[in-house]
Parts: sequence; C-alpha cells; structure tokens
Amino acid sequence: MIENALHFPILSLLIYIPLIGAIILFLISGEHKEALRSVALGTTLINFVLSLILLVYFDPSTYKMQFVERVNWIPGVGVEYFLGMDGISLLLVLLTTLLSILAVLCSWTAVEERVKEYMIHMLLLETGMIGVFVSLDFILFFVFWEVGLVPMYFLIGVWGGQRRLYANIKFFLYTLFGSVFMLVGIIALYYGHGSITGDYTFNILKLYEVTYPYNVQWWVFIAFFLGFAIKVPVFPFHTWLPDAHVEAPTAGSVILAGVLLKMGTYGFLRFNLPLLPDASRAFTPLVMALAIIGITYGAFLALAQQDVKKLVAYSSVSHLGVITAGIFAMNQQGLDGGVLQMINHGISTGGLFLVIGMIYERRHTRQISDFGGIARVMPVYSVLFMIITFSSIGLPGTNGFVGEFLVFLGLFRFSTIASLIGLTVVIIGAAYMLWMYQRVIFGKITRKENQSLKDLNLREIITLSPIILFILWIGIYPSTFMRLASASTAHIAEKMKTHGSRSASGAEAAREDVATLQQAKGVVR
Repeated sequence: MIENALHFPILSLLIYIPLIGAIILFLISGEHKEALRSVALGTTLINFVLSLILLVYFDPSTYKMQFVERVNWIPGVGVEYFLGMDGISLLLVLLTTLLSILAVLCSWTAVEERVKEYMIHMLLLETGMIGVFVSLDFILFFVFWEVGLVPMYFLIGVWGGQRRLYANIKFFLYTLFGSVFMLVGIIALYYGHGSITGDYTFNILKLYEVTYPYNVQWWVFIAFFLGFAIKVPVFPFHTWLPDAHVEAPTAGSVILAGVLLKMGTYGFLRFNLPLLPDASRAFTPLVMALAIIGITYGAFLALAQQDVKKLVAYSSVSHLGVITAGIFAMNQQGLDGGVLQMINHGISTGGLFLVIGMIYERRHTRQISDFGGIARVMPVYSVLFMIITFSSIGLPGTNGFVGEFLVFLGLFRFSTIASLIGLTVVIIGAAYMLWMYQRVIFGKITRKENQSLKDLNLREIITLSPIILFILWIGIYPSTFMRLASASTAHIAEKMKTHGSRSASGAEAAREDVATLQQAKGVVR
C-alpha cells in the first residue's frame, strides 16, 4: 500500500454518491419523470467527474494499492471496511462510471413505466459494481458482489422482454450458485491463513503474503473458478447470458456486457492467479481448453442468429473467451492484452447494444430480416454503427485490434495451436459481424416501415460520442490506458513466473510450502 495522496475518502464517495442519488430519487414523486431522469443523470455525471480525479493523483509506476481507506468493521472475526485500488481497478472504475452515464442517457425515452424505480436500480447497480472493484476485504467484496446482483435481477424482471421471467430466474440461479462456491473459497482461505499464521483475517493483502499448501489451493481454485467462470461466463457456464441479454432493457445489456461480466475476469486476475499460483498453473490447460472452445462455440452460434441482439450476445461469449485465454497465458503480453480487452469489450459491445437499442426503439423488432437499406434514411446512424462494428471485429486503428493483438501474442508464447485456433475464429467473427451489418444497413428498403425512420437525434449522438472517441483513442494511442495497469500486470506475471518452476505434483508443492514456512520462521527468530 502507499499513502493516499488525497485528503478525502474518494473511493467511499464513488461508492456512495450513487446510493445518495438513489435516496434522492426515492423522495421525488414518480409523476415527475423528467426530474427523475435528470437527477439520475446528474448523479452519474458527478461520479464520473470524481473518478477522473483519480487519474490526477494515481501513480502508475507501482502495483501497490492506492487511495487506501481502512476502518475496523467486525474486528472479532477480522472483517474490515478496507478499500484501495491499483491500475486494473482504476480502469474498471472509470469504465463503470462512464457506462453508467450512457445507460441513463439511452433510457431517456426507452423507459416510460416506473421510471423512478428504474433509475433507483441503475444507481444501486453502480454502487455495487464500484464496490467490487475497490474492496480489499473479502467479506466486503462479497457484499458488493451480491449488491450488484439484485438491481440487475429487477431490471431484467420488470423492464425486460416477453421471456424476461425465464431469463431472470436463469440469471439469478446461475449467479447465486457461483456466489455460494465463491463464499466457500473465501472461508477456506480465512481458515487456511489462520492455521498457518495464527491471524484469521479477510484482508486480501494479508492473504497474498502466504503461500498455501497445494491441496488447499486446488480446492479453493475450483470454488473461485466456478464463481467467476459463471459470471464471465466461460463455456459451458454461458447459457444464461444470451437469454439475459436478449430480454434485458438496452441499459441493462450495456451494463451487463460492459461491466458485470468483467467482474468475473477481474476475479481471475485479483484472486485466482496471485492467491493460488500453483493451482492456477495446474488448471491452466483445462481453463485454456474451455476458453478456446468458448471462442469457437460463441462465434459459430453468433453466425447462425437471426436476432441481432442475440448475435451480439453470442459474440460476447467468444470475446470473453479471448480475454480468459489472455489472462491464463500468464505472461506480460497476455495479461496486458486481457486487461485492455476487458475495457475494449465494454466499450465496443456496450456500443453495439446501444445502437441496437436505438433501432429497436424505432422499429420494435430485432430480427435482421426486418431491416435492410436503412443507410439511405439513417446515414449518421449507419456511420457510427460501422465504426463500432469495426471495433468489435478488431480492425487495425480501433481499440479491438490492440487488445486482441496482445492477447494472441501472449497466447502464442503459451501454445501455438491455441493461438492459431483463436486467430482462425477471429476471421469467423469478422464474417458474422460484417454479414449482419450488410443485411441491416445496405441493400434495398424492402419494408415500408423503414422508409420513414428518423436518424439519430442530438441525445443519441451524444450517447454514442464517448464510445467512438475511446474506440479511436485506444486504437491509435493505447499506451495512455495500458500504462495505468502495466505495473500490476507485470507483478502478476512475475509472480506466476516465480511459481512456474514448481512441480505439478501436489506432494512436492506441499513440501515446498513447508520449507518456505520454516525459512520464514527462521528469519523471524
């Protein structure tokens, strides 16, 4: 940890400003829809501006936690209110505060019923997401993890599509199932650390300091992997995602794809790799196989979709497989690419859901066959849609290219075969995205409903402008963003390299752990 350069608790403010905004919304009459929308937008704007202050005071040269806040919460069992962030957390917090603004903007006219409750859930969701990325106590992390589950449940269940109840129950059961296993892993680490050091704590930084016996790592890795893999989702835990995306309102899909799914990959980076390095090494072939299957499976299913939103949902399964593969390549290039691609996916896929929502608001259909030729009546929409599509397929000059290039560079060092399979599937990804774009945007207008479509209004252009800006900014000058997390990814890569020489044998790993502890005791004496 390094000392907080600010003289006020900025991370707590980032967490609780949306909560305060939700309380204000609660006090406003539900009949004043414009006031409700304005308060929600103002709250998210304030939080975004506050998050930009972090950039001024953040030191990118260190992997240590910054802006630390620490207060005893339940001292009897070692639970603390403990916040802090490194470069990985910073990027995800900035992404969260940005997409929260866009989620409110895209809901301005799309949501007319129960506006008050809708905006309250949007702000509560922001509180949960930011809390996850800055928590340094496992129980606090778990609390925010669950807080983020509840608002999304209501957003899908109340404001979703025709099959929203089915999608919602599936989403809730899957994520709750994963959360239970994650909690078991947290408790196991709590007792594991206590049995080794005598200090029973949920402090994540203290848990980092101990190398756990291999048999403990093995079981905890499985528990954490199930919790995070369902959230990502990694194949074969992905089946809840397409239904949730299709039935969720536009803002729900933007937040789900942009931020909530990244909570799973963040868990891999923050917990599985640095806390359980030996088990991570042992499970890497399995995880990598699942990632490659997910990349391929998601791409082929996307190719077969007639619903444009479902196509993008399956493309997310493929793209998140790429991110998982980059993380478990466990080298600097793969980790850098994985982190950057987490941000890129949030921007490009969030942007795709935004443009899909805008055309759905006009036509109330998402079937590709119901469109065609709309470039003639919606030229601005068509150009912005094209840029976001190019970003999704990783065209050079866009953000998607930089992230995927680094991931496959790291993956090539891990496995040439896995890298070649992944690169081949990228071509399929370009095929289904370009084919979808061609059928929606070009050709003749065959349906009279499309002849009178109105192009984007000022609010919609403002909503998409940050997406376009970051697509081009990261694509042309990615170092602005990469340098923020490079110290953290380098630290993780070095830790995995140090443990890479360990044997996969559980007995040998356990003997090394005992020897390490004996040496540590000797130093203390």
